[in-house]
Amino acid sequence: MKVFYSDTYTVRLPEGHRFPMQKYHLLRQAVQAASVVSDGDLRPARPAIDEEILRAHSRDYLERLVAGRLTAKEIRRIGLPWSPELVTRARHAVGGTIAACRAALDDGLAVNLAGGTHHAFHDHGQGYCLLNDVVIAARAMKAEGRARQVLIVDCDVHQGNGTAALARGDASILTFSIHSESNFPLFKEQSDLDVALPDGTGDEAYLAALDAGLDQILARADGELAIYLAGADPFQEDRLGKLAPGYYADLVVLEQDPFSLDPSEIRE
Repeated sequence: MKVFYSDTYTVRLPEGHRFPMQKYHLLRQAVQAASVVSDGDLRPARPAIDEEILRAHSRDYLERLVAGRLTAKEIRRIGLPWSPELVTRARHAVGGTIAACRAALDDGLAVNLAGGTHHAFHDHGQGYCLLNDVVIAARAMKAEGRARQVLIVDCDVHQGNGTAALARGDASILTFSIHSESNFPLFKEQSDLDVALPDGTGDEAYLAALDAGLDQILARADGELAIYLAGADPFQEDRLGKLAPGYYADLVVLEQDPFSLDPSEIRE
């Protein structure tokens, strides 16, 4: 199994900033310490190029993002202070997801240790997300002739609103989001399937809802690739999550042909 990572995933933020940027470096250390993969399968993520990014984002937004010409309001909406290093990080995170998709289609399974930036819209970023890596990667697989349809299974505690908006009307992308009903974003977009959970949802109820949702979305899927976003924030110890499952995971890309994956395999 190939795992993609870049040292650029970690960017210095102002002291006291609430975004846990160090988690990417710590995750890489944990993967290596646990010998999850061999050193040869820990692969460097290359930066995404403009042609790939423009399949999901407007040229105006990308050019202003790269040049540091976002407005103060746009930067506040993203929640991270702009810097050239932040843009470099975003490009590499997108590139890591693209590479993981290619590897998953070749090998059956691959991982990107960053990504899942599902709040980024066509013409703006939001919620710590600059570029929507999953939509960019899904469209890259279609453009390269690798996949007719890509399923996005989003288990982050926050709804994948940017992903839902970007994929609306695009038959080559099927979106499923299971998330906290009361958490950010306040105004949700419509995914192909949304499962909104009440505060305090625990393991049993969470997994039952996930299994039912997967049954529904897999019955509608007709493609070659699934991108699985498993953010750590549904975990009961997350200070902003509002849910209570006792598990932890990260971004995984799963390939199936066709989508015959048992829900328990994704859950595990």
